[in-house]
Amino acid sequence: MYIKYKHQHFKEYFNLSSYLLLFFLLKSFSLVSQLDVVVGAERTEFYLGNLMNQRVGLVANQTSKIKNEHLVDVLLNEGVNVIKVFSPEHGFRGKSDAGEKVKDEIDLQTGLPIYSLYGKTKRKPSKEILKDIDIVIFDLQDVGVRFYTYISSLHYVMEACAENNVKLLVLDRPNPNGFYVDGPILDLKFRSFVGMHPIPVVHGMTIGEYAQMINGEKWLNNQIICSLKVIPCLNYNHKTRYNLPIPPSPNLPNMRSIYLYPSLCFFEGTNVSVGRGTDYPFQIFGAPYFTETEFSFIPKSTYGAKNPKHKLVTCFGSDLRTMPIDSLRKINKLNLNWLVNSYKSSNESEDFFNKNNFFNLLAGSDKLMNLVKGGANALHMSETYQASLNDFKVVRKKYLLYEDFEQLN
Repeated sequence: MYIKYKHQHFKEYFNLSSYLLLFFLLKSFSLVSQLDVVVGAERTEFYLGNLMNQRVGLVANQTSKIKNEHLVDVLLNEGVNVIKVFSPEHGFRGKSDAGEKVKDEIDLQTGLPIYSLYGKTKRKPSKEILKDIDIVIFDLQDVGVRFYTYISSLHYVMEACAENNVKLLVLDRPNPNGFYVDGPILDLKFRSFVGMHPIPVVHGMTIGEYAQMINGEKWLNNQIICSLKVIPCLNYNHKTRYNLPIPPSPNLPNMRSIYLYPSLCFFEGTNVSVGRGTDYPFQIFGAPYFTETEFSFIPKSTYGAKNPKHKLVTCFGSDLRTMPIDSLRKINKLNLNWLVNSYKSSNESEDFFNKNNFFNLLAGSDKLMNLVKGGANALHMSETYQASLNDFKVVRKKYLLYEDFEQLN
């Protein structure tokens, strides 16, 4: 719009006013964007009232905190009738190794019975266990990766609730890897507890958004629908940099390990160590047969890794602790070069990939392994799944609760 000014001083005044208005608008936007994230559990005014006179089950672990107080303690102090707790992989207090079976037990601090969702046989709450429960609360800090098993536990909890007419309340938390989507889509022939749904390795969704997708895509048994309510986070979007206040599992001790985890976890299906049994799990990798370098490490029995790969053997490899955190967030894709180069460093040994098919379960099919063995480079491997990845991105958008990273670019 063109405005003709009768007096020059009025024109200058108008321009100054416009600049000031623009400045304050930008300043206000900046302040809003810098507000602390409020996780779903902290927004008690939106769910506590609905829990009164209800018999409550709680899916939780060491990350289920409101500030410095555990959610179970907050609920009990508020008079909520919590009668049972369910624990995922790593246990209620987060002390078990990856893959270690978690036993049913009694929580010493509250006296509540804890039922394992990661035992020898059961991963879904039984009808018997749920018979005296009206509502289940699900509050776990996820890391946004397909083979991180908390979303598999979510699936089975949703399925059990739907089959037994029990309501589910998900208290949402940010996804620290929610700023991108990448990786091959799971082929359901390779369905397992480390990958249950046709999604990419990095799905870019919070656990609340993912619960909506499970319902919406009818992935539960017999396409049943869970009675679901999600309490979303406040001041969060899919570009928000959120530093986890509590490690979600023993071998993801810091943000560097969480950012590197999607790319390095493929090594769990090989004879390459990712640093379990050191002070830097998922921040280094190597093997005894790699070319000797200045950097080396010796895995030992530690908290969270009682029997690590290559225990007490010197491993040579790469130290990723020197990579700036900001650079890890800017990459926005899986690093498959580490996998390709490590295979070459093994002289393309038949022993590089474990014989138990675990690599294919992590990758979601046998395609990635075949590409590596066939000499494909990282760029070509990435190109093979872009079409299906784009299809997933379209479906994903239907279930988002927060502004997406593509909208914010």
